[in-house]
Amino acid sequence: LSPSALPHHLPPYPDLQDEDYREAILEGMAEQLRELDAVATDPSAPTVENVVEAWERSGQTLRRSMDAFWPVAAADTNARRDAIRAELAPLLAAHGDAIMLDRRLYDRLLALRARVEAGDMTLDGETAWLLHEAVRGYERGGIALDEAGQSRLRAINAELARLAAEFNERAVAGRNAAAVHVTGQDRLAGLDEADLEGARAAAEARGLDGWLVELVNTTGQPRLAVLADRSLREELHRASVGRGLEGEHDTRELVVRTARLRAEKAALLGHEHYAAYVASDGCAGSTEAVMQILTRVGPAAVRNARAEAEVLQERLQEIEPGAVLEPWDWAYVANLVRGERYSLDESLLRPYLELERVLHEGVFAAATALYGITFHEQPELVGYTADARVYEVREPDGAVLGAVVLDPWTRPGKQGGAWMTSLLDQSTLLGHRPVVTNTCNLSRPAPGRPTLMSWDEVITLFHEFGHDLHGLLSDVRYPSRSGTATPQDFVEFPSQVNEIWAWDPQLLARYAVHHETGEPMPAAWITTLLDARHFDQGYEMTESYAAMLLDQAWHQTPLDRLPSSVDEVEAFERAALKQAGMAFDLVPPRYRSTYFSHVFASGYAASYYSYMWSEVYDADTVAWFEANGGLSRETGERFRRELLARGGSLDVTEVYRRFRGQDPDVQHLLDRHGLD
Repeated sequence: LSPSALPHHLPPYPDLQDEDYREAILEGMAEQLRELDAVATDPSAPTVENVVEAWERSGQTLRRSMDAFWPVAAADTNARRDAIRAELAPLLAAHGDAIMLDRRLYDRLLALRARVEAGDMTLDGETAWLLHEAVRGYERGGIALDEAGQSRLRAINAELARLAAEFNERAVAGRNAAAVHVTGQDRLAGLDEADLEGARAAAEARGLDGWLVELVNTTGQPRLAVLADRSLREELHRASVGRGLEGEHDTRELVVRTARLRAEKAALLGHEHYAAYVASDGCAGSTEAVMQILTRVGPAAVRNARAEAEVLQERLQEIEPGAVLEPWDWAYVANLVRGERYSLDESLLRPYLELERVLHEGVFAAATALYGITFHEQPELVGYTADARVYEVREPDGAVLGAVVLDPWTRPGKQGGAWMTSLLDQSTLLGHRPVVTNTCNLSRPAPGRPTLMSWDEVITLFHEFGHDLHGLLSDVRYPSRSGTATPQDFVEFPSQVNEIWAWDPQLLARYAVHHETGEPMPAAWITTLLDARHFDQGYEMTESYAAMLLDQAWHQTPLDRLPSSVDEVEAFERAALKQAGMAFDLVPPRYRSTYFSHVFASGYAASYYSYMWSEVYDADTVAWFEANGGLSRETGERFRRELLARGGSLDVTEVYRRFRGQDPDVQHLLDRHGLD
C-alpha cells in the first residue's frame, strides 16, 4: 500500500502473501476512483496540472500492486493466485469502465482541449499527444452510448475479462497435462544428455518413473527436431494439437463465447467487426490494410512450404521407405536436410549455446555495444521467484538507469511462451526509473548442469530483451506512455529488430562457445549458420501467417456466422484457413484456437498480425542499420534517442518517419523471406 523501500522499488516478494496482492489491488481501485473524482469535480479552470498531471499521478497504488502481482500470477501461479485473478478480472474491467464511461472526466478533457484551441495555453508535444489520445480513448470506449448501451458494454467487458482469466488457467493446466510420459529410454534417442536429465527431473517432480517430455505453448515442439522415434514424434505432436479439445481443460466454450461477445461489442461501438475496432487503433488503421499484406504474403509462404515438403518427402523415403511425410516428421527431416545441406545439425549447436554465455556475451554485449549500458547482477535482491535474478542497469557514466529481472526456466505453474513485463514504468513526472522483467520457458537442467539452448531459444531471448530495452531506454514524462505503451502493431518492432544481433558474426564468436572445452564454435559453422538462416522459411512463415489469419477469421466474422457451439470450432478453423489459402495440413498454425493464449487470454485479440506489421518496420530498420554501420554506438545512440526513448509519448508513425526519413518499405520484408 506504499512504495517499496527496496532498491529499484522492487516489491518485497519474500514478505508478501497472496492475500496482500488482492487487498492492495482492491484498495488501489477505490483510491484511484477517489483521486479521479477530485479531477472531475475540480471547479477551477482546466490546466495541464489539474487534469493531465493529476490524472497521471492517480492510481499509483493500483499500478504498483498490479505490476507486482502479474509476474507471479503468470510465471509462478497456484490455486489461490488463479482464484484471485479470476475474482479480480471482472472487477478490474468494471473499474476501467467506471473511468472510461465517466462523462465528467471526458468533459474535463474536452474543456482543456477547448482552452488549447482557443489559444489560452500551449501544450508541449507529449502533453498534446496524451490529450489527443485520452479524448480518442473515450470516444472509442463508448462514452457516446446511451444508458442501456453503456450498461450492456459494462456487462460484456466484465464477462470478457472473466473468460480470459479462465482461458489462461485452462491453457496452462492443459499444457501441463499434455506432457508425454516415456518409460523406455530407447524411445528418446536423439535427445542429448542435458535434455534427458531435464526430462527425468520433470518426471520425478510429478512422482513418475522414467522421463517426461513437457510441452511448450506453440503447436510445434522443439524436441520434434531431434527425436528419432517416429511413433513418439507422432504422440508428442498429437498431444500438442489436441490441447483444449476435451475433458477438464476443454477451452472451446470459452473460445466461442469470447468471439461472440467481441463481435457484439464491436457492433455496439459502431464497427463492422471486432478486427476493424482493433485495427483502427493501430498503425495499420484498417483491416483492409492488414489483409492486403496477409493475403499477399501468406499464400506465397504456403507455396514455398509445399516446395520444401517435396524435398523432405524425398529424404523421408530414404530413411523409411514407403513413409508419407506427416506434420510430426517435418522438423526432424528438415533438421537432417539442414545438416546435410549446410553440414550443420541442431544438436551440434546446443553445447555451444549455454545460457549464461549467451546472456552475458550475446544479449548484454549487444546492448552495451549499441547503447553503452552495462548489467550488474545484484544477488542480494530477490525477484518474484527463487529462480529470478536481478540485474542493475547502468549508463556509460555509471549512473543507474534501471533494472532487469530475469526468470529463465519452465515450471508447472508458468504460462507458456516468453514475455516481458514492467514492475515499474519510467516517468520523469513521477521520478521513476524503469524495472522490467524477462521471462522464458527454457528446460530446467539437472542440478549442477548448464542450461543449453536451441537456436530458436537464443533468438527468443534476444527478442524478449528487445522489449526490455524498449522499457529501459524510455525517456518520457507520463507513465501511461512509457516504454512499450505503443499501438499493438508497433510494440513488437523493437524486439524484432533486436533479434538481428544474435546473427552478428562478432557477437557469435563471443557467445557461441563450447560449455565444457571453452572452444569457440568453428568459424565454418558460423558461416554455415548465417547461410542457413533462410532455410525452412516457407514452414516458419506459413505457421505464423496461418495463426494471424485464424485470429482475423475469429474477429472479422459477423456474429450470425460465428460458431455457436463447441462442436463447430474445429470446422470453423479449417474453413477459415482454406478460405485464406493457408490450409496446408503438413504445417498447422503456430497456435490452434484452443490454446491461442495471445488472442483469447492476452492483449492480442484481432492483432496477432502485429508480428507481421511490426516486421515491416523491423526489416526496414535492419536495412538502415546495415547501411549505416551495423552494431555501433553511433547507430545505437540514434535508434535509442530518436525511437526507443519516445515510447508511446508521440504518434509512433511520425516518430518512425523522423527516424528513418520515410515510411517503412514493405519490400524489405518480402526480400527477407524471398516472397516477392
